[in-house]
Amino acid sequence: MEKLLVIDLTEKSYKVENIDPEMARGYIGGSGLSARLLYDRIKLDIDPLGPENPLMFMTGPLVGTSMPSAGRCAVSARSPLTGFWGESNTGGFIGPEMRFAGFDGVLINGRADKPCWVSVLDNKVRFHDAAPLWGQDTYQTQDSIKEILADPKARVACIGPAGENLVKMAAIVNDHGRAAGRTGMGAVMGSKNFKAIAFRGSGKVHLADPAGYKEVVGEILQTVKDDLSAQAFQLAGTSGYVDMATMFGDMPAGYYQVGEWEESSNLSGILLAEEHLIRGTSCYRCPIVCGRETRTVKYKVDKVDGPEYETIASFGSLALVDDLEGVIYAGHLCNVYGLDTISTGSTIAMVCDLFDKGILDAEQTGGLEIRFGDVEMSHRLIEMTAKREGFGKLIAEGSAALAAHYGVPEMAATVRNLEIPMHDARSFSGMAPVYALSPRGACHLQGDMYGVDLGMAPATELGIHPGERFENSLEKGQTTARSQSWRSVYNALTVCHFMNPGASKIQRALNAATGWDYSLDELMLSGKRIFSLKRIINHNLGSTIEDDRLPEFMLKSFSTGGTLGFEPDLKPLLAGAYKEHGWDPGSGLPTPEAVKSYGLEFTKPDLP
Repeated sequence: MEKLLVIDLTEKSYKVENIDPEMARGYIGGSGLSARLLYDRIKLDIDPLGPENPLMFMTGPLVGTSMPSAGRCAVSARSPLTGFWGESNTGGFIGPEMRFAGFDGVLINGRADKPCWVSVLDNKVRFHDAAPLWGQDTYQTQDSIKEILADPKARVACIGPAGENLVKMAAIVNDHGRAAGRTGMGAVMGSKNFKAIAFRGSGKVHLADPAGYKEVVGEILQTVKDDLSAQAFQLAGTSGYVDMATMFGDMPAGYYQVGEWEESSNLSGILLAEEHLIRGTSCYRCPIVCGRETRTVKYKVDKVDGPEYETIASFGSLALVDDLEGVIYAGHLCNVYGLDTISTGSTIAMVCDLFDKGILDAEQTGGLEIRFGDVEMSHRLIEMTAKREGFGKLIAEGSAALAAHYGVPEMAATVRNLEIPMHDARSFSGMAPVYALSPRGACHLQGDMYGVDLGMAPATELGIHPGERFENSLEKGQTTARSQSWRSVYNALTVCHFMNPGASKIQRALNAATGWDYSLDELMLSGKRIFSLKRIINHNLGSTIEDDRLPEFMLKSFSTGGTLGFEPDLKPLLAGAYKEHGWDPGSGLPTPEAVKSYGLEFTKPDLP
């Protein structure tokens, strides 16, 4: 990790900075290195939608190499949706192309006086007028820029109308339908009058030990090919998890308040494959091919990217919708407008719940009857949200703000103002502390304990073992914290979580690529360092230990369904996690010993 492109939109200027080698070694890349580089700039007094909020795109040291599933890119800033640390992640080909074009990361500062976009072509940076593109959807924008550049292989990351209209769950979309969806990074782009950035390069990524790297990558490829969970993703993509999730009670229904919903079988990945699948798709050099390209005859769309499991659940079971074709189209609309499907679907489902409970009525929504089971209404609300029209203006603020507006903040399924993903913590107890402690707000990618306990994402060399899914114990909390640290390494490497060849192989690949000499213990220490640094950033932005919580209604047991009456108890789970992270149980912040051990002494002035 060597070169950072720093763009000033206000001045329409740029410069190239060298990334400090020791900083790169300590924080690796991705959202880890971004957190360190942005630490002094993301403060409580900056407006998330103001020109002073820095926006960073960052790859990892394995991106653009022969490593399978290492083609991702992290996007970070202060989140306009949550007010806290904002972080999103996207796949496709945008990350590798950034490195081929000469840069490991891009930092966007300031605000353009009128809409613009930037091209980065083999180290050459140009500013372009985006007025002709403003108002275009994400697919149109990508096509237009490729046409302007006369290069169909250019890779474009852009916003759609949702980002332009500063919708707080707006996504950044690339490679047709890949998205950095969570925490509203698309709104940050929109606030900067920044429509898109395009990359094209002919460079190659330098490897410190090419022979050693080739050897370990060969071993990793074989491990991935032999992995049963990887094979399952090849067959059905993430939609293949729908049936298993239903069996375990993991796929939420009726805004997390229905324990068993038989109609979920109508959303099955098997049906998706049999009736709507065109082909599987993959990210850069990925043998797993978990992506899905589908069609919907009913809505006359011949090519839809997805839907993924999270989209199926958020617009399907969460809203008690069993119309798979309608769900496919909802996901398509989010891609086109540039919206995060989790936050958008969850907020719409919450509105259905508020209607169901009599807290909302048609008089408050401009005459709209927003009820569970009505996917056509979801389609209408997606468009209204992206355009900030009518009741869509409130949905555009997200679940936490909407619930607070109507005086019922306790009814929002959020943590740190971010909508909870489609894995119910009553199904896998480790997900409760995962959500409660995730630095960007509720996130299933900051320690995927459902995957660990299913045997899909263990790291036994690091003490991350599959366990009992209904377990409220100190030990489960400690395992969760180790998983969070390990996934922090993954998010810094920007490699896909579906690729789990074993920690030692990841360590060997990283060392061969960079020339570093990481031990497994040191690699985990980097994960702890990154996770704790983001914790301190959130502390600086006003978050406290009181935010380490889940909504009460999501901790109540069901009498039916796959959760078998289980209730997560956060007290022992959090105690174990705090202990493993090295955090004080009173403040929830790293202890002085942990600060020293993690090399975070520079944060001391910000700590109590």
